[in-house]
Amino acid sequence: MDDLKQLVEFLKSQQVTEFDLDRGGVKIRLKFSQNAASSSGLGELEHMLSTASPTVERAAVAATHAAPVAAQADASLHIVKSPMVGTFFNAPAPGAAPFVLPGDRVAQGQVIGVVEAMKLLNEIESDAAGEVVECMVTSGQPIEYGQPLYSIRIS
Repeated sequence: MDDLKQLVEFLKSQQVTEFDLDRGGVKIRLKFSQNAASSSGLGELEHMLSTASPTVERAAVAATHAAPVAAQADASLHIVKSPMVGTFFNAPAPGAAPFVLPGDRVAQGQVIGVVEAMKLLNEIESDAAGEVVECMVTSGQPIEYGQPLYSIRIS
């Protein structure tokens, strides 16, 4: 817990506004109410995490891309969540065009991504029709069951 307190103090001192960590089934999401984030301390943060004790390493690995708070707060947005654990891909093959991009219109049942699990590619279909607002994960990123993948403005 002392290591975690040090991490929180460090993030605050570097004016980091959001920080997500995930390792070994333990997830930590920190959000601070600061006006602006500074990226000057991210290199130092990576160094701190790489030399951290096992206690901190169990709590976190690295910062991930987090959904903006504004998108999460918008009640008109539908969140498409992962139905399984695996690795997310936004295109049918390496180098191919993504299934969807922000701004694209999608129909219910349209394939919007794939999740590789146990050497099988599983298509992820949109469960709502509308406009894609944001992809909340990056291609090749490990994902968890129920993790938000896309936000869709329902039409």
